[in-house]
Amino acid sequence: MRPAFSVVFLTTLSGAGQGLLVALFGVELLTRLHPEWAPLQGVSRQFYICGAGLAVVLGTLGLVASVFHLGHPERAWRAIAMWRTSWLSRECLALPLFLGTTFLYGLAHWMNSPWSFAIGAIAVIASLGLFACTAMIYACLRFLQEWATPLTLVNFVLLGCASGFTIATACAAWLAPDIAPALGLAACVLIVAGCVSRVATLARNDRLQPRSTLQSATGIQASKVRQISRGFTASAFNLREFFHGQSDTTMRWVKWGFIVAAFLVPLALVAQALHPLSATLLLVACVVQYAGLVAERWFFFAQARHPQNLYYQRAA
Repeated sequence: MRPAFSVVFLTTLSGAGQGLLVALFGVELLTRLHPEWAPLQGVSRQFYICGAGLAVVLGTLGLVASVFHLGHPERAWRAIAMWRTSWLSRECLALPLFLGTTFLYGLAHWMNSPWSFAIGAIAVIASLGLFACTAMIYACLRFLQEWATPLTLVNFVLLGCASGFTIATACAAWLAPDIAPALGLAACVLIVAGCVSRVATLARNDRLQPRSTLQSATGIQASKVRQISRGFTASAFNLREFFHGQSDTTMRWVKWGFIVAAFLVPLALVAQALHPLSATLLLVACVVQYAGLVAERWFFFAQARHPQNLYYQRAA
């Protein structure tokens, strides 16, 4: 498939915001369960307020990026019309719900409201629901074998939470340094888990055998079919939108690049930044990790092989 950078930025930015919200609520949950733990006693309201604000900014940037994927942005409201059957419509409802509840979560902490925990719980549910809706847009497409797997949902959740917890660790280094080591450890665990699940997906996809053949693509049932034309003599929608146009060498470089940038380098930087605590290294880890996740999401879309390419992509 041909990756659309608007969707790449939507899923990576909002995913990081969702993961950041989960990290914030996780800290507050531990504070409620173990108030005697010394590091938690030093967590200020500013940590929750700034973290929630940053999560809203990330989600809003993702929402803005998604607008560039629309042919007619003025009709965007129609996207919610099929919410009973469409995961895309459900995502269009879940994203504003996530943004609204996250904003209220930060506002509740700013006002020192006793309802902050309840609002945070609702925001986390909205965040997890958004993860599910976004991932299922692709996982439900059975004819795209690379996406049609439960690992798609697992990867969206783990990679979003890994980036969110890395950002939360960087925020804690400035606003709540006592809990930064614990958040950093959680980020490292999520980075490793995300790497394992993504590598498992790559291994699975490498073993896939196409379900379609030239015979099924063209409707010609002869035992031997040789393709001498791809159906067009000039550029067309089928040639542009269903194939990324990159060489196998480029695809290999992108694959190994995102493994290094999204997982290995951030893991090393976060581990190094915790002893002694270095906010600068954590910030670098966030930037490198996000660049790697952009490459990972681009590869996710590009790796999917649409069955129509058997006929239109190239001549044999």
